[in-house]
Amino acid sequence: MSKLGNLGARLYRGEVGYDFIGKRMIWYGVSILITITAIVGLAVRGLNFGIEFSGGAVFTTPKTSVSTTEAQHHAESAAPGHQALVQQLGGGALRIQISGLDTKQAVPVQEEIAKDLKVPVKDVNTQLVGPSWGEQIANKAWLGLGIFMVLVVLYLAVAFEWRMAVAALVALIHDLTITVGVYALIGFEVTPGTVIGLLTILGYSLYDTVVVFDSLKESSKDITKQSRFTYSEIANRSINSTLVRSINTTVVALLPVAGLLFVGGGVLGAGMLNDISLALFVGLAAGAYSSIFIATPLVADLKNGEPQMKALAKRVAAKRASAATKEAAREEDQSDEAVAEDGDEDEGAAVVGQRSQPASRNRGRGRPSGRRR
Repeated sequence: MSKLGNLGARLYRGEVGYDFIGKRMIWYGVSILITITAIVGLAVRGLNFGIEFSGGAVFTTPKTSVSTTEAQHHAESAAPGHQALVQQLGGGALRIQISGLDTKQAVPVQEEIAKDLKVPVKDVNTQLVGPSWGEQIANKAWLGLGIFMVLVVLYLAVAFEWRMAVAALVALIHDLTITVGVYALIGFEVTPGTVIGLLTILGYSLYDTVVVFDSLKESSKDITKQSRFTYSEIANRSINSTLVRSINTTVVALLPVAGLLFVGGGVLGAGMLNDISLALFVGLAAGAYSSIFIATPLVADLKNGEPQMKALAKRVAAKRASAATKEAAREEDQSDEAVAEDGDEDEGAAVVGQRSQPASRNRGRGRPSGRRR
């Protein structure tokens, strides 16, 4: 068995483990700090919406020797006051995106770009996008997100309990906030592909959370009938028993997404594919973090507030205190017995020495009398 497999087996059996629940305040603090940073970045910088949401024109050129930096400079010169985004496509073609252009402005800009890039005007493909289309996409995305959240809460409340539903909802909002904040801070462009990626990461994040919740539900069955473990300890064991599985699932999911992002997007210049993979990459990492460090510790906090769990914690503490007292008394008795045995041995050695002395004296006295005879 590999070292990782051996570690996973030991974690599953509870032989080793990390106290995630006990250190939950650290993870809460880290998440709050990251969330505040994301919200501040979103409020200060805002999101960089693509032309699908803001409206504009997309010009696709044939193969050219002009670099993306030079093409961006030419595009912004052709359309003063408008921001241009240039991506290199396969075969040396360029995709020039200029936001805020209407139909009347697109034609002169197309001619100017063709002139600067030294390509025929008829070979420059122009596509106009109106802001109303982007608004429809945004409204449908919000509608889909709302329906998904409601269904998730209902499913978890029925399959598990309402506390787990609340914790999973908090974890999902946590993942979305971090992902959107990264887009705002770094200035990534928000496109329909980004929206698709955001909706997709919800499923991945929920999967990891449900895996831990399922283990926790099974382990905490009839928990109040025993007095060996508290709910927090069982929750911590559930996290540790599924830790290697969660890590393996996340790594296996991140590898192809990283390939799409860095190879497909960075090298090949795949437009929407790059947007989807970027949202997936950030969201998957945030989802793995929230399922381990946020969702389950939050469930433990909510459960520990119940009167039954408070009573269980008191019984466990009392039983452990009684066991510790008995153990201390047993060790003290063993220590006293050991001291007594050492004392008996010393006393026995002294008695033997005293009894041997008269015998030696008698033997000494008998010898002279023999000589007199």
